[in-house]
Amino acid sequence: MLFGECTITLQDVAYQLGLPVDGHYVSGCLSEFHIYIEGGRPAWVWFEELFGVVPPPSQVQKYAVNCSWFQETFGECPEGADEDTVRRYARAYIMMLLGTQLFADKSGNRVHIRWLPFVARLEEMGSYSWGSAALAWLYRCMCRVANRNVIKLAGPLQLLQSWIFWRFPRFRPAGFETFSWPLASRWSGYIPSSSEKGPRVQTWRLWIDRLQDREFIWMPYSSPDVLQVLHPEVLEPRHMVLWRSVTSLIYFAVIEWHQVDRVLPQFWQDFLGADTLDPDFGSPRFLAEISAIMQEDEPGRRRPQTPATQAPLDVDLNEPATTPVGDQFALGGTPHSAYTAASQSIAGPSVAPLHFTPPAQPTPHEDADEIEDEEPFIRRGQRPRVPRRCGTGSHLFR
Repeated sequence: MLFGECTITLQDVAYQLGLPVDGHYVSGCLSEFHIYIEGGRPAWVWFEELFGVVPPPSQVQKYAVNCSWFQETFGECPEGADEDTVRRYARAYIMMLLGTQLFADKSGNRVHIRWLPFVARLEEMGSYSWGSAALAWLYRCMCRVANRNVIKLAGPLQLLQSWIFWRFPRFRPAGFETFSWPLASRWSGYIPSSSEKGPRVQTWRLWIDRLQDREFIWMPYSSPDVLQVLHPEVLEPRHMVLWRSVTSLIYFAVIEWHQVDRVLPQFWQDFLGADTLDPDFGSPRFLAEISAIMQEDEPGRRRPQTPATQAPLDVDLNEPATTPVGDQFALGGTPHSAYTAASQSIAGPSVAPLHFTPPAQPTPHEDADEIEDEEPFIRRGQRPRVPRRCGTGSHLFR
């Protein structure tokens, strides 16, 4: 944007979707799936044990089941069902929720059985960092759609849409003034119109090009209306510390950076306190202070880097993973030095910015929607190869 950088952060995921952003990382194996099943059982044998039925071959595509089969088989739990039946229907609902909402591919009609190890133990579902995994997948999908040969966007699009409506009032539909939890449910009845698609897109592009600082809401979650419906657990320190952390987001083979050091104005109240916040977001003093914050890392951004070098890191990546007592940073455990590095880059004097230089990769095929694992990229003919972009826009500063 002309007035500074902004992006979707873990804070937005917590407020918009109500998902936990701390917990164990969401990962596992995608190829040769049966080898890693508990007890060495084939994947479909375990599927039958958990759901009591196996989908017919016509409803299966390798390790994915058609969503229509799930809907027809587990559409409505029968009355008076016993506990085992209820658990089967709960597993099916969670599988569909994960496969078609949070981690959807561009087909929109398949559910991968990679989720079997997670739904097998329903009591442990809340111990995973679903929020960070969903954000990692959204970052990756937005990177892919930035390539000119890609025309469809996958991922948790309800998060992206709700973030746009909350942050950009100009794009917000009228008639949705009632707040509820999670905040993305505010737009549950919104149905976009498909009429005049071409002129609308052109109009929105013109609006984006002409956006002013007054037309972006830096802190939409501090209003009394939001605080009235807010779940109190969201504001627990163990969650809030992750909102301000420069760390990695993990979703199977997808790893993206959570670079809040580049969007500090979105956390203005967290850094300077509510008493120092100017209520007039467009005032000259407010804009001057935002500009000063965003220019702190300017020398580091302009520092020339060669493809063979990276900016120095203050985090020892070889340090064993730890989980401090009382302050659990639970994205799978992280080196203790990461806490210091994150806090210094946010609250104190700016340190060297974190630059992630991905290797050059061939352009992925438009229909390659599966998570990369052993063969993450598809090589096609002699197409020109372009580097895969990072989901947070760090490629713009190299």
